[in-house]
Amino acid sequence: MLELHTERLSFRTLVEADWPLFYRLHREPKTMRYVFGELADAEIRRGFEHRLPAWTPHAEHWLCLVASERGSGQAVGVTGFRIMAPGHAEVGTLLVPEHQGRGYGTDCRQAIIGYARDIGLESLESTVTDGNVASCRVLEKCGFVFERRVTHAHQIDGQWFDDLIYRYRIAAV
Repeated sequence: MLELHTERLSFRTLVEADWPLFYRLHREPKTMRYVFGELADAEIRRGFEHRLPAWTPHAEHWLCLVASERGSGQAVGVTGFRIMAPGHAEVGTLLVPEHQGRGYGTDCRQAIIGYARDIGLESLESTVTDGNVASCRVLEKCGFVFERRVTHAHQIDGQWFDDLIYRYRIAAV
């Protein structure tokens, strides 16, 4: 099982026992406001099961890590990435509302950047729904650079949103 650490958080591979956290994240309006419209329970379960198999850099599914506070062990959300092309991955994070605004999004990105560097990735990409100012700030704080806007990329509850694409170039060590 993969384990990562920052000063405040520990990260471990998603397991079946994490279903209540995963389900909650996908049902929290504050968490999902800029991600998806309402998903059916079956869709949430499919997304969860898709992330359960052992992950390798050659896997087609997301590496999904549960982020927990180091002191209390309380889960704060999930983070991870999926390889999109050789050397390139898309990264994402979902935090439960009571842990948003505490800098944990930054901790998640820093852990992912470090792991991506360790396995030899060259760049990371993150897609943010236009209007999600907090996520944009986290990315910029971590060194991601705004690259492009994709207009009318998707709908959430019947409203069209643009996607903002950010990129992080991993320096060779």
